[in-house]
Amino acid sequence: MKANCWTGRNSVEVLDVPDPSILSSRDAIVKVTSTAICGSDLHLVDGYVPTMEKGDILGHEFMGEVVEVGPGVNPKLRVGDRVVVPFPIACGVCAPCRAELYSCCENTNPNAGISEKLFGHPTAGIYGYSHLTGGFAGGQAEYARVVLADANVLKVDSDLTDEQVLFLSDILPTGYMGAEMCDIQGGDVVAVWGAGPVGQFAMDSARVLGAAKVIAIDKEPYRLDMAASQGYETINFEDTDVRSALLELTGGRGPDKCIDAVGLEATHGAAHVHLYDRAKQAVRSETDRPHALRQAITSCRSGGVVSVIGVYGGMIDKFPAGAWMNRSLTLRTGQCHVHKYMKPLLGLIEQGKLDPTRIITHRLPLTEAPKGFDLFKNKKDHCEKVVLTP
Repeated sequence: MKANCWTGRNSVEVLDVPDPSILSSRDAIVKVTSTAICGSDLHLVDGYVPTMEKGDILGHEFMGEVVEVGPGVNPKLRVGDRVVVPFPIACGVCAPCRAELYSCCENTNPNAGISEKLFGHPTAGIYGYSHLTGGFAGGQAEYARVVLADANVLKVDSDLTDEQVLFLSDILPTGYMGAEMCDIQGGDVVAVWGAGPVGQFAMDSARVLGAAKVIAIDKEPYRLDMAASQGYETINFEDTDVRSALLELTGGRGPDKCIDAVGLEATHGAAHVHLYDRAKQAVRSETDRPHALRQAITSCRSGGVVSVIGVYGGMIDKFPAGAWMNRSLTLRTGQCHVHKYMKPLLGLIEQGKLDPTRIITHRLPLTEAPKGFDLFKNKKDHCEKVVLTP
């Protein structure tokens, strides 16, 4: 089969690889009908996530048709079913899974020892996301092996298109969880750092949950235009001091809730500040650039909530702990517990309250995945989201 593979830093190639097979009684094989390139994939390609190996199949946003099931799979999941696959792999029975903290599953990462060394405790297995998260083959391929399949798919029985439901695999639940963690109250002002796909969905979710005003912060005019088209306020951090603008928009108080939808590859509008963190990365005295996180903490009103859904992988420098502690801020974060949100969000899509298709700008065949990565990474042709079709 054809699959998009990591072949080195800043290099992906579509290669011929062996078809996946049933390795455990609860596995299923899915013929992929739609998959997508995620911003998190860029962290792998850019070399910020360790333990990638040449030939690893990328992709953790995918869906398709079940073509084979293992003998231990619940009979409710059958060949021919149309399914969306959540990016974290959950066992469903460990303590974190029972608490609906599915991305913290204790049983699905065969390389848990590696993640324990980096994070202190194991994290769940993730498709196509390095050997740190289990080394599972991803879904940017013609076929994919789904682990513990009866606990890790959402069956789609309606006539919704792939594009309407594909993002239930990751970015729509991630954006929604970012807004949900804010405990939004009527009248709240919510600021979102990052107007990429996850940021756009965090904005949409904040509005659905009752925010009175949503503010998008980014540097790409086309992303800010996309946010403005939905009625959100916008700030371009390259020509505007973000904190000052937020104070002006909120009567001097700051946003009630702030969402970091950027993560470890953030950029800063001031060249000298950005250079500082790039230099720290170069000498490995920090692994992540926390510009957006610092700004969210120092901009949020006292007593507010900072929700972090942008991916961080290691260590950061100059964390504003004083602002966080002395102003009674609540900091909430996590890789998305996708399974918890898939059915409720499917309902919102069916009701017309959310339209995930609005962020899709590019549709390509799987064989053109390297082109898609180039467009997305380098923000060419106003690229916001790439959907691939095997």
